[in-house]
Amino acid sequence: MNIGHFYFLTDDYFVDFPDPYLMKNKEAVNGQIHNRPCFYTFQDIKTGLYWMIPFSSKVTKFKAEYQKKMTKYGRCDTIAFGFVLGYEKAFLIQNMCPVTTKYINNEYFDTLANVPVKLDGAFEKELLKKAQKVLQLTRKGSKLIFPDVLKMEQELLK
Repeated sequence: MNIGHFYFLTDDYFVDFPDPYLMKNKEAVNGQIHNRPCFYTFQDIKTGLYWMIPFSSKVTKFKAEYQKKMTKYGRCDTIAFGFVLGYEKAFLIQNMCPVTTKYINNEYFDTLANVPVKLDGAFEKELLKKAQKVLQLTRKGSKLIFPDVLKMEQELLK
């Protein structure tokens, strides 16, 4: 696995970690096979585990959620907006989850250029900063991530 690349998870992950707040695999869309959701990958140096941040094309929906949090708290570190293959996406730090390579199905490739999909460097830096902050606050007891990621993390570290 390469840090900063995008991957899809196997169905086994969702069987082994049946958390209702995980974004589930959707293999068929309008009758066509389609891997979803896709996850941006970073690694936690402390544990060696990989963390996966899903992204969504429902930008309008998540911009409204982002704005509500900004109004209420004056900040929002659980959602970020960036571009993937030229299209704006909502990165859902609030739905990120830990994994090992055992649960990686395949990598997301730009089929036109035949290269792995990656983020713009400036946005990637912002996304990582927010994700690491949210993970740190979660470990200190804040409930910022919907799935029970600390329980998952402990299982993966066994």
